[in-house]
Amino acid sequence: MINFQNISLLLLAYIIGSIPSAVWIGKLMFGVDVRDFGSGNAGATNTFRVLGPKAGIPVFLIDTLKGFLAVKLVLITGKYLPNTQQYVNFELTLSIAALLGHIFPILAGFRGGKGVATLLGILAAVHPQAAAVCSLVFFTSLYATGYVSLSSMLSGFAFPVVIMFIYHENVPGMNIFAMFVCILVLMTHQKNIERLLRGEESKVNFLRKHKKN
Repeated sequence: MINFQNISLLLLAYIIGSIPSAVWIGKLMFGVDVRDFGSGNAGATNTFRVLGPKAGIPVFLIDTLKGFLAVKLVLITGKYLPNTQQYVNFELTLSIAALLGHIFPILAGFRGGKGVATLLGILAAVHPQAAAVCSLVFFTSLYATGYVSLSSMLSGFAFPVVIMFIYHENVPGMNIFAMFVCILVLMTHQKNIERLLRGEESKVNFLRKHKKN
């Protein structure tokens, strides 16, 4: 039997994920589409790189928040008890819908970002302890290397390790989702991997002032 409420919530999670904060803020504040500069991605990192922290910080916060809010749509159903397998599985399904929305946003011509900030919000909603560990991995790597892409990938690798071997998660869907996150981060960073191997990846200085080309 088709559950129209669940389908509606999944569509809403996708729409929330599709909110193109980088595109809208870039155009409103600077008259710039960030997808025309830098890496060409509509995400927080490229916004920092192209427009600086004045635009980058709001984009990061909004993208993180939309991931968190999309997952919390599970509370609307009223059908699942928190921490049960059904509850977690629906949270994860909402997570995937939000990620697809961010990467392929219907509100921005299906040209979105890589989903790292949105993924952080999702992890904070589904497993805040693991999110805290992954954040620590990210910022430690960023401080040590200056590479956002490498730091994102390392935190992506860390997530399934933390879920399976530190917290010993017993919900199969969570373990599958953790592996999905790791693979997704790798897939969305293929060009970054190539540049890292060639020694051509840019280090990000978030304090740099925006310069129009």
